Amino acid sequence: MILPTVVVAIGVYALFLQYNLLGTALGFVTAHTVLALPFVIIPVTASLRGFDRRLEDAALICGANRWGAIRQVTLPLIAPGVVSGAPFAFVTSFDEVVVSLFIQSPYLQTLPVRMFGSVTRDTDPTIAAAATLIIVFTTVLVLAAAFATARRNRFR
Repeated sequence: MILPTVVVAIGVYALFLQYNLLGTALGFVTAHTVLALPFVIIPVTASLRGFDRRLEDAALICGANRWGAIRQVTLPLIAPGVVSGAPFAFVTSFDEVVVSLFIQSPYLQTLPVRMFGSVTRDTDPTIAAAATLIIVFTTVLVLAAAFATARRNRFR
């Protein structure tokens, strides 16, 4: 989170070059997962800090197995942290153009890399269409969240 993106990209490139992961789907998934992981760990850790382990122990005492206690007690209680970390991970991964430029191949490119290439090389209306779709999607998501919050507050 602290290192400049170019430094991270050079390090990922050097590491992936040794393991032949450049331009592979596994390389893209690994790089973007590692880059987005801190943005998920922080809210999940905050949710776990407020989690009372005695609730899980109570579920075990009441007859639940370990997986049932995790599924029915732990996951619902830490769900706000997971749900808030998911958009951060997506946006971070979507925004990593520099790292994607270093590990891409001619056959495997992310949408932001294609958009960057379209802007820098040629004038294509596809970039305008993609940008419009991203703006519309973001607006709909924000409006849906605002509507859901207002509706929940109205029924309280």
